[in-house]
Amino acid sequence: MASKSGALSVLKIRKMKELGEKIAVVTAYDYPTAAMADAAGVDAILVGDSFATVVQGRTTTLGAKLEETIYHAEMVARGAKRAVPIVDIPFPYCQLGPLEAVRACARVLKETDATAVKIEGGAKRAETVRAVVEAGIPVLGHCGLAPQSVKATGYRVQRDVDVLLANCLAIEEAGAFAVVLECVQREYAEEVSKKLSIPTIGIGSGAGCDGQVLVFHDLFNYANQEPSETPKHARVYRDLHKEIVEGLGEYVADVKSGAFPGDAESFGAK
Repeated sequence: MASKSGALSVLKIRKMKELGEKIAVVTAYDYPTAAMADAAGVDAILVGDSFATVVQGRTTTLGAKLEETIYHAEMVARGAKRAVPIVDIPFPYCQLGPLEAVRACARVLKETDATAVKIEGGAKRAETVRAVVEAGIPVLGHCGLAPQSVKATGYRVQRDVDVLLANCLAIEEAGAFAVVLECVQREYAEEVSKKLSIPTIGIGSGAGCDGQVLVFHDLFNYANQEPSETPKHARVYRDLHKEIVEGLGEYVADVKSGAFPGDAESFGAK
């Protein structure tokens, strides 16, 4: 498919670090959400495997399937006119080695018109990242907290700067155009960001990163009952959960009372 006029590229995303321009990233899982993010000026849209938790209601992202990922990514790529659509490769394709990873990543790009993929893991995934990049597929790395390894490591802030730097440098050397730093102690995230030539995209890692990514549903309290349930690293910009529940309650009341539908919503004689 021909490139979209005015669309950003991974090369432009990488150049933003050199220019000192912060990179704004948000997740999306369908066409209308992607279109809204694109219209708002987001630089990249991530089809995160987080759809398993915020859309499907699972407790971890491990249940995300490749076919489901492709389903969501195809819609998002269609809605991203300017922003770079990036797709999270779900567990366990990248853990199975370079060949399986290349096959999965190639399917994603071939079937969704996405621009790039995201591969979780540090130095242990460097060989896999290199193979995917050599196949002509741009890769966004992911270091720090590793949700796909939650069974082994749990959820915890990453506080070993030497390990973090070694992992990030390995991913950079393997050819990634940028790297996500998830839940890293902010001083260490800033230190690593200064030592890398590629951009760092933080989530729960402080303002010293070159950009930030948040889950759409966290930004708008879309999946939570109360704003207090939003993760510490996120900020609620609008409480859509409250607005939608109240609106639905008004609809239910109008149906029960007979106030809906009225003449304006009904068809009569010409």
